[in-house]
Amino acid sequence: MMRRTGHEKRRWRSGFTLVELLIVVTILGILVAMVVPRLAGRTEQARRARAESDVKGSIPLALDLFEVDTGGYPTAEEGLGILRTAPPDASARNWHGPYLKQEPMDPWGHPYRYLSPGVHNPQDYDLFSLGPDGTEGTSDDIGNWSQGGK
Repeated sequence: MMRRTGHEKRRWRSGFTLVELLIVVTILGILVAMVVPRLAGRTEQARRARAESDVKGSIPLALDLFEVDTGGYPTAEEGLGILRTAPPDASARNWHGPYLKQEPMDPWGHPYRYLSPGVHNPQDYDLFSLGPDGTEGTSDDIGNWSQGGK
């Protein structure tokens, strides 16, 4: 068995060399360069999927529960706010909410829009997000009437 001298012990314990660190950093850089482009377009796709889920799932469920309790959907004037706070008048007699914990906001930070009766669903209601551009009536709007309706 070979004994190490004091200088060799210090070198053996001293940790990584600069060259080793540069190699690790280079490898990490290559991995990041390969992965980031694949994930770049996924954020907007995930936001869109969440908005579709809200508009066709969770918010309509709250609206349906409200309708079962009160006998009708909220008016356009009452809006989605009535799902969180009982109205002060007699129409709240059968209100058993809150049906939503907080004001529903789309993934782009805009409140969801609600119209009753709806333009696209005249017998029911329209529920929609203004989409990424925040402008009503553009092609990026996400509503409960698209892809086969509610």
